[in-house]
Amino acid sequence: MKVIVVSDSFKGALGSQAANEAIASGVRAAAPEAEIIQIPVADGGEGTVAALASISGSELTQAKVCGVFPGESIEASFALLNHDTAAIETASCAGLPLAAGRLRPGAATTYGVGELIRAAVKAGAKKVIVGAGGSATTDAGCGAAAALGTVFLNDRGEPFVPTGDSLRQVAAIEASPVDDLPEITVMCDIDNPLYGPQGAAHVFGPQKGADPEMAELLDAGLRHVAGIIERDLGVDVAKVPGAGAAGGLAGGLMAFAGATLTPGIDTVLEANSFSQVVAGADLVITGEGRIDGQSLAGKVPVGVARRAGGIPVVVLAGAVDEGIEAVYEEGITAVFPINRQPLQLEQAMAATAKNLQAGAENVLRLVYRA
Repeated sequence: MKVIVVSDSFKGALGSQAANEAIASGVRAAAPEAEIIQIPVADGGEGTVAALASISGSELTQAKVCGVFPGESIEASFALLNHDTAAIETASCAGLPLAAGRLRPGAATTYGVGELIRAAVKAGAKKVIVGAGGSATTDAGCGAAAALGTVFLNDRGEPFVPTGDSLRQVAAIEASPVDDLPEITVMCDIDNPLYGPQGAAHVFGPQKGADPEMAELLDAGLRHVAGIIERDLGVDVAKVPGAGAAGGLAGGLMAFAGATLTPGIDTVLEANSFSQVVAGADLVITGEGRIDGQSLAGKVPVGVARRAGGIPVVVLAGAVDEGIEAVYEEGITAVFPINRQPLQLEQAMAATAKNLQAGAENVLRLVYRA
């Protein structure tokens, strides 16, 4: 029996590789003779660079860049995957965990992301893959763009670096020459537009600390800057699927740096030659912290199922929300929550590895016949 194990991370509990190992242990307990192939993955969020680096055998390179708020400094990393392609992740310098206990989505910046891109270019990269998940920001990528040479002017003609709070102050944009920039691909784990009811501020603002009033103000700023982008740069990013990823970073890099947006999980699976690896498999087991309405928008389990070629795909999830029926139409065979008894969140997270192992063992006991 051939089993492919390809789990996302369980945020705050296990990374992708550790989740895979827990699942593989459960598979072995029920099917000792099974051939198990583990594939570490990510969808553009935290762990993306580590997953891509593990595929290529690359080491991580450190760079000192701006942190989640202007004036802060942090050591972030990128991976040079080959002689001309680098991978960075937004979460490493502008991620939610870096703002823990002080969430201010209107003040957070992606400036460090732009600095990481510059550092990768200095290291020899001509192509840069940017993981856009897990950000604390809602600045439409203006911080990153400023670090890459784009100039934002207020109504007095003064240059400044916009954050979510000050997007509405942008009166004009002078873009840096695209010829000076690397080829950029943005890995998006969602397909939300830049603004509106399903946009970056309204959908993701609350988890970044925005109350309804602040979300409205942030959304107005995103809408405003999108209009200035279209007027001054001739690029309409307003309704592009995925433009709202990382608080609009994806749309901003598309407008300011000519970036291409792509589902993050697709990039990682292609790097792993997943279509070839999965051939001849009997079962695919994947996992995620929560299966919900966002799971159709570039998340790992659905991305895996879409490429599994009809092979049964089982999802082990920390939590299963209502209304997930649509995932079955994407190739997922079954979804199982892993928690075996009611627990407080911290207790459940601490038991994630144990519960994943037990869940995988039970799945294999159902389907495996020696």
